[in-house]
Amino acid sequence: MNYLNELLFGLYPYVAGTVFLIGSLLRFDHGQYTWKAGSSQLLDRKRMRLGSNLFHIGILVILVGHLVGLLTPHWVYAPFISAGHKQVLAILVGGIAGVMCLAGGMILLHRRLTNPRVRASSSRADIFILALLMVQVSLGLLTIPFAMHHLDGGVMLLLADWAQSIVFFKGGAAEHLAEVGGIYKLHILVGLTIILVFPFTRLVHVWSAPLGYLGRRYQVVRKRG
Repeated sequence: MNYLNELLFGLYPYVAGTVFLIGSLLRFDHGQYTWKAGSSQLLDRKRMRLGSNLFHIGILVILVGHLVGLLTPHWVYAPFISAGHKQVLAILVGGIAGVMCLAGGMILLHRRLTNPRVRASSSRADIFILALLMVQVSLGLLTIPFAMHHLDGGVMLLLADWAQSIVFFKGGAAEHLAEVGGIYKLHILVGLTIILVFPFTRLVHVWSAPLGYLGRRYQVVRKRG
């Protein structure tokens, strides 16, 4: 069991991270025509705006929350907020964002599976990565009931110690997860798998996120006739 724990949470993160970085670089260098989000809005606008807005707002909040929450050392925020209060805040914000992301993602997935025109323009990778993201968000929401049983922030600190050990090459990362519940480990494994397959999906467009879009005016599209 210790060997498996080390393999999954000590070695697999580096395998996923290496494929993530090198794969993204190679795709940008050799497959720039495939480096796109592949919008299907022109094929079917029904529920597109609602689903897309809910999904993207939710997933951005989740992503920023995970990066800040897991990679910020405890001593940085300790003078201002306790580990327990930080966990409660994470549950509230993450729960709301998770529900938004799940609702929006399910709208987009249902649309991609049931609309013939959108389905015809979708690759297997498009459907797979969206479905995998929905599984991951669902697992994240399922951790909330378990987190409610230990509001002292202890498990959250173990998860943060694991993430910081991986990112900052401290070593012994897998040891931090030895006593962590299975739902958290499954959530981490699916997250690492998303990182692993990232370069082979439409998610690569995240690298080219045009921040200028946040302040630009809407495009005016005139219908023919």
